[in-house]
Amino acid sequence: MAQDVDIQPRWYVVHTYSGYENKVKTDLEKTVKNRELEDYIFDIVVPMEEQIEIKDGKRKTSLKKVFPGYVLVKMIVTEESWYVVRNTRGVTGFVGTGTDPIPLTDEEIRKMGFEITEVNIDYDVNDSVRVLNGPLENFVGIVQEINKEKHKVKVLVSMFGRETPVELEFSQVQKV
Repeated sequence: MAQDVDIQPRWYVVHTYSGYENKVKTDLEKTVKNRELEDYIFDIVVPMEEQIEIKDGKRKTSLKKVFPGYVLVKMIVTEESWYVVRNTRGVTGFVGTGTDPIPLTDEEIRKMGFEITEVNIDYDVNDSVRVLNGPLENFVGIVQEINKEKHKVKVLVSMFGRETPVELEFSQVQKV
């Protein structure tokens, strides 16, 4: 391993056994405290994102790991800090070449903005849906378009003998 110590803390990706991410985070935090390595290991993160699922018109929110099998560690790599992380139970190694961990670039860190929330809905384009509330309550229509970014759905509803496109929230419709 390179001897020149980078004094700037950087983010590194640590590979773990699947399902051990939170255990690795907890164990590493204890070790940092016990060995007084707070000056070398600053933050340990298991990236999570909120996932919204809409089923039968009901909204359910849950947290999901963004990178299963990986933990992010903000640290200054020294012989000791590298050894501590590398030998934490559940850790299989750093992401990098050979023994040298490679820090994430500023661009990679920027791209990891987790503000995007994924929404799972139980209907698709061309499915029949019933409007649950609002002025069109109980109308049935055909899904034309689904916009996951805006959490909106475009439904073709038959009113007064004419097909009318209506934009609704995901939670306002239910599959029939």
